[in-house]
Amino acid sequence: MKPSDGYIKCIINPKSGASSGKFVCRRFCRHLNQRGYDVRIATSRSLEHVCELATDAAVDPDCALVVVAGGDGTIREAAHGMEGSAKPLLIVPCGTENLLANELGFDRWLETLVRTFEGGLTRPLDLGTANGKCFTSIVGFGFDGDVVGRVHRRRTGHINHFDYVHPLWRTFWEHRFDPMTVVVDGREVFAGPGMVFVGNISRYAIGLQILRHADFSDGWLDVCIYRCAGRIHLAKHSVLTVLKQHARCRDVIYTQGRHITVSSLAPAIRTEMDGDPGPSLPVHIEVLPGAVQCLVPPGAKPAGIRTRIARSFR
Repeated sequence: MKPSDGYIKCIINPKSGASSGKFVCRRFCRHLNQRGYDVRIATSRSLEHVCELATDAAVDPDCALVVVAGGDGTIREAAHGMEGSAKPLLIVPCGTENLLANELGFDRWLETLVRTFEGGLTRPLDLGTANGKCFTSIVGFGFDGDVVGRVHRRRTGHINHFDYVHPLWRTFWEHRFDPMTVVVDGREVFAGPGMVFVGNISRYAIGLQILRHADFSDGWLDVCIYRCAGRIHLAKHSVLTVLKQHARCRDVIYTQGRHITVSSLAPAIRTEMDGDPGPSLPVHIEVLPGAVQCLVPPGAKPAGIRTRIARSFR
């Protein structure tokens, strides 16, 4: 990309967790300014505003690139705003988990952003919709949704990984595994108590490979269903997931689809979407293949468990 190609729109969410990421983003903008690029910084007022800013940049013929700095919710709204545009999106991770950024191979180093920008390598990113709402990474049903709901209700400002410890512990002892029904591309694949994950990325929180075969650009959504009725089952599934052996377990259903429906007669089942509270059941999920073009670090790989845990202490 040359300065004459157009200006660069940089969207920053000041409410996202890590100030270090936003500091790196501003250093990156200065780096681009020094090389003659016209960088226009916009600070968002809300997640809806992020989507508006991204949409405006996507349809502006004078804009050549959109840079977005924030957490998973911010990235989701920016991607939603750029859906269908050939204009590339560059992510600067600033949140707690940074699910999509980690999957694409990003970290919080300025050098990685510079290398990504100069490399110019783009990959198509599939998006998903859950009851019409966009997501970039994963939707969880049951236990996972309960944990995220507890974190959200306790949240008063920026959060970190340690804010999940107490909600996770409480959920482990108090969660009820109500029955759910899962239909994939018109075929019922599961009915009973358990946990359900539908998504686009291979690694979830702290790098767990729940959807270990997922590819964010293959035009499919991966589905992982854990048959689970209590704490002993949950502990077993947790160990097997850490060991990357869960997908071959007889108590786990792993498949792919383009249209997924999760429903239940139980009214209390919670959901999460990209780490935020998700829609109420029934939930209808569809994939939007190649909806966004993302700049990615050349040769980068998703961050694993050890790398993700180490980053949480920095």
